[in-house]
Amino acid sequence: MKFIYLRIKSFFNSITGSIAFYPTLYAVLALGFAFLMKWLESIGISRYLQNSFSPLVVNDIETARNILTTLIAGGISILVFSFSMVMLLLSQAATNYSPRVLPSLISNKTHQVILGAFLSSIIYNIITIIGIEPSGKDYQIPGFSVLIGIITALIALAAFVYFIHSISTSIQINNILNNIYQNSKSQLETEIEHDNGKKEFPDSKNWKTYNSIQSGTIQNISSTSLKSYCADNDIQLEVLFHKGEYLIMDSPLFKCNKELDKEEIDEILKNFLYQESEIVKDNYVLGFKQITEIGIKAMSPGINDPGTAINTINFLTDLFAIRLKKSDHSIIMNDNKPILKLSIIPFDHFMHNIVASYRNYCSHDFTVMMSLIQMMNRLKKCKNLSNDNKAALDHQLKLMMHDAENGIKNPADLKILKSTIDS
Repeated sequence: MKFIYLRIKSFFNSITGSIAFYPTLYAVLALGFAFLMKWLESIGISRYLQNSFSPLVVNDIETARNILTTLIAGGISILVFSFSMVMLLLSQAATNYSPRVLPSLISNKTHQVILGAFLSSIIYNIITIIGIEPSGKDYQIPGFSVLIGIITALIALAAFVYFIHSISTSIQINNILNNIYQNSKSQLETEIEHDNGKKEFPDSKNWKTYNSIQSGTIQNISSTSLKSYCADNDIQLEVLFHKGEYLIMDSPLFKCNKELDKEEIDEILKNFLYQESEIVKDNYVLGFKQITEIGIKAMSPGINDPGTAINTINFLTDLFAIRLKKSDHSIIMNDNKPILKLSIIPFDHFMHNIVASYRNYCSHDFTVMMSLIQMMNRLKKCKNLSNDNKAALDHQLKLMMHDAENGIKNPADLKILKSTIDS
């Protein structure tokens, strides 16, 4: 049951992340509401309102048609403009920052809801204008439906004003970086909260190794479902790869302390999610990666924006400080018994992969290299810093100075950088 629940949850997250989800949902609701209004008109709701609240009801056929025609035409124009703005937003973000930030922008529910408001208003008014069919002197115009159409158009217009504000702020680099940072921080703190990496896990040297049955990137692992399966079947598993790592077919995937049959292997394999989209909420490492890519892109010759690169380093400093609190192994317990061990990228390798990109592309810029050194100095002052992690930070400082000496020609700048390093 847990596996089915997690699959449904994953599918729901996938469809809600689509830019067409909320517009489609609102369009269907508008269609249903339009037919509901036709039924209410058939039982005389407009005639009742005409007798009770006549100023609220449009009672002229041509006026009603002109109003609805104007609302439909204006709504279509706004809808086209809004979709164009969204496409421009995505194109600009991919060009100036990184294509990997697109999923977070596409899944912005505010933009989806606003586009859905436009679409639902148009569909409702179209159904309403089609329903205006004079059939004699006693014909009652659907005045109440027209009034509802005017109200929906006003709501859509207010949403459009907010849309302009929202889209102009969402493309700002600080907001993009902060969104990635918050998602990474949240995921990282959640993993630290459940961290049992200091617990002992049995030696798996002689355990049976099972391989992957397909190639692809495993972006997420259903650890909750795996824990339940291990507990129910009294087995222990060790996952042999990191989340976000690309595996080819027949690569070592996991080890088990017992021999498994094909059905059991298939059940375990269902808990590994293969997908190419990078969702930071599933894997905090992707947040580090995306922030780094934005910083490196900012230093490209066509953009040349050291300020943005420095901002990315500041965000990474805080995330690395949180990462220092996490062990390099994630061990999941059940009744104080270790039953599942997940592989985590060691801190020294993780730090090297991130900093190496800055060293390669920013070693010629004094301000960026200064920010990198300050990041290392701050991390070395963090509480509970292990000797291994301190050695990793010192090693990165040596590599930075080596690249800075090759990239920066001014001896005065190099002297300042060397004097900044804390012993």
